[in-house]
Amino acid sequence: MPAPHRRADRVAEAIREEIARFLTDGAKDPRIVGFVTVTGVDVTRDLRTARVFVSIMGSDAERAQTLEGLESLAAHLRPRVARALRLRLAPDIMFRLDHSIEQAARIETLLAQLKDESTPGNGESGN
Repeated sequence: MPAPHRRADRVAEAIREEIARFLTDGAKDPRIVGFVTVTGVDVTRDLRTARVFVSIMGSDAERAQTLEGLESLAAHLRPRVARALRLRLAPDIMFRLDHSIEQAARIETLLAQLKDESTPGNGESGN
């Protein structure tokens, strides 16, 4: 039996690709100053809303400014997404900041610190 959300998953992936392509081709909003990566898209089952998760590299001010620029582009992206995916109704696009890359980097740093502290030669035995 096929998964009940397969179409929503396919549409979500296509939206992710289309928005990433749009950002790569050069979104012209001057507020987009950080390096943006589209990390994922969640689409509701009725395909009316798409939450686009982005990771933005830069300072907190640059992230806020870039997110503001992306939110203003959402209305311009709807017709482009509908045309590219041949959807009768384009979903509302909402951008959300994805902190998973930052959290992964923080975990890597902490693990490296733990490893350095437990190595023999730092005064501890290395069982």
